[in-house]
Amino acid sequence: MNHSTEIILTIAGIVLVHGLIFYFLTRKARLIKGKHVVVTGGSSGIGLWAAIECVRLGAHVTIIARNVPLLEKAKEELEKRRIRDTQMIQFRSLDLAKNYGEVTNTLEELERTVGSIYMLINCAGMAICGTVEDTSIEDARKLMDVNYFATYYPTRYVLPKMKAAGDGIIVITASQAALMGIYGYGAYAASKFALRGLAETIAMEARHRNVSVTLALPADTDTPGFENENRTKPEETKIISGSGGLAKPEHVGKRIVQDALKGSFFSIMGLESWVLSILCVGMAPWRGPLLCFVQFYLLGPLRLIGLALQWNFQRIIKNCAKQRQRT
Repeated sequence: MNHSTEIILTIAGIVLVHGLIFYFLTRKARLIKGKHVVVTGGSSGIGLWAAIECVRLGAHVTIIARNVPLLEKAKEELEKRRIRDTQMIQFRSLDLAKNYGEVTNTLEELERTVGSIYMLINCAGMAICGTVEDTSIEDARKLMDVNYFATYYPTRYVLPKMKAAGDGIIVITASQAALMGIYGYGAYAASKFALRGLAETIAMEARHRNVSVTLALPADTDTPGFENENRTKPEETKIISGSGGLAKPEHVGKRIVQDALKGSFFSIMGLESWVLSILCVGMAPWRGPLLCFVQFYLLGPLRLIGLALQWNFQRIIKNCAKQRQRT
């Protein structure tokens, strides 16, 4: 075999490998053009940009939140990005955590006027920071209501309908705090861990009915909610969570939609999120041989990195405690 033949075969092998990788990563992508997508928390931040991506892909989009002026402004933004005049863009003002009956009535009315909900993107949520003992009982309950039940209620409504139809997509937006407990995020992390449990359960219950669930794990993102979060964040939390930088909501929202359409269970952005998703994969659902191969070979080495990170976090906490004692 001459040198030229070896080069040709090497190039062909590289192309074949990359082609297989591309196939595994894209073969499950679905289309939402002409279908009804509901986005909760869609008036701003990640939810708004997820809705924008769905509009760009030709879907009929309904955004749900509480603040009417923000919803009206968001609707105008979505209407500018229509690709077809027949696309329906609308909003509903609703407290998703208040009453399951109200959520049911609103979603039923939406399905009568727009059509059955093909994709539900849960982005409603909030953060209140503080150590466990410094977080009030009222705030802990509020976090569970807004982060968990405001996702559980609409998901509970659409799930049996999607299973009966034999098709559908559910997105549950959690956080990196759904993968590990972090200083100052006690009550918040508990609500996000609950969302991971919900997502894994739905994935097991509904996969055989062609209903997919995607658990979005965004890092710190430049949203109005993040600004509010920083007002209650302890110094230790700022240092620990600040190492990952600040993502742009337009990038996160687009990635979540794209990952959901591909059928990915985890939706992540950036190296830090990727490492955490491998470290904390646990009993997460199967998503193809390529990803499982990577998880198998990297889990051991990454565990050592995880231990080093935990040591660094403890060092930060001790240093902050010493500084407070001096002042």
